[in-house]
Amino acid sequence: MRPAALALQGLRMQFGRTEVLRGVDLAVAEGERLALIGPNGAGKSTLFQIASGGLAPTAGEVRLFGAPITGLSPQAIHRRGLARSFQGASLFGRLSVYDNLRCSVLWSLGYRYSFLRQLRNLRDANRRTEELIALLGLERWADTPAMALTYAAQRALELGITIASGARMLLLDEPTAGMDRADTAQAIRLIRQATQGRTLLLVEHDMGVVFDLADRVAVLVRGEVLIVDTPAVVRADPRVQEAYLGHAAFMEPAR
Repeated sequence: MRPAALALQGLRMQFGRTEVLRGVDLAVAEGERLALIGPNGAGKSTLFQIASGGLAPTAGEVRLFGAPITGLSPQAIHRRGLARSFQGASLFGRLSVYDNLRCSVLWSLGYRYSFLRQLRNLRDANRRTEELIALLGLERWADTPAMALTYAAQRALELGITIASGARMLLLDEPTAGMDRADTAQAIRLIRQATQGRTLLLVEHDMGVVFDLADRVAVLVRGEVLIVDTPAVVRADPRVQEAYLGHAAFMEPAR
């Protein structure tokens, strides 16, 4: 059997006397889109931080495509094929859409920054950048500074930067947060198209997005995995409904 793209085994995280993660076991199959949901304070952000190298766990192990990565730096984990986005757009605001994407593409192709290099002559990097702009639907804004984009366009650009690295394992942190319904629907279509052939773990509070996009859903409650199953099974589980009691968004139909 092929190893999971991302495997969390016996993951524990403690801050002082507060135990945030309590023996989390979770595996994301290669090519799968797995959504991680849970009430506020469940430990989702901590789990993301550990998986991407931002925190070292108190106990347990993280494996990426079968190889241990526990305790490695975010840069080392990124080089091994895992990339993540953040809740707030992290962009070079004064650089154009084109140059934001090209910065990420350069590193994925093995180039390093040099003031002596003529970027216009790097045909492979420029071609890949243009392909990404077309994939993201940002052609008309290619020369626009990132800070001048709409919020939805900034999130699309950040998704492009995440996949420009060539990473096979993607962690997306609330990719549709703050969007209206039209922008959310567009974001779902873009994520589905742009992440084809890659493995995806996403944290998302919009249950319409979760049930529309995910192959499976994992529910984290008080630092423990309550259930991992298909969207339909998770939606119908009374334990999940109890955990989300008072959260009307959970009961909304998928868009």
